[in-house]
Amino acid sequence: MLNATIRNKIIQVCDSKIASKGSNVGLSFYAFFANKNDNPELLMEVAQWWILENKLDHFEKAIKIKELVMSD
Repeated sequence: MLNATIRNKIIQVCDSKIASKGSNVGLSFYAFFANKNDNPELLMEVAQWWILENKLDHFEKAIKIKELVMSD
């Protein structure tokens, strides 16, 4: 389970990408982080959730990610 801060960030990023690029837009888990590794623990938390817990591909539809996060 993801912490509340990153859950909110993922939902916000998904909503933003869907609004700007449409419902077919795909994201990787790196979309929720800056282009520098300033929080490796959080990055690993999301990577574990994405790869090990949910068995997601590198890119997944933002709608699917948002639904998973909201139901988690």
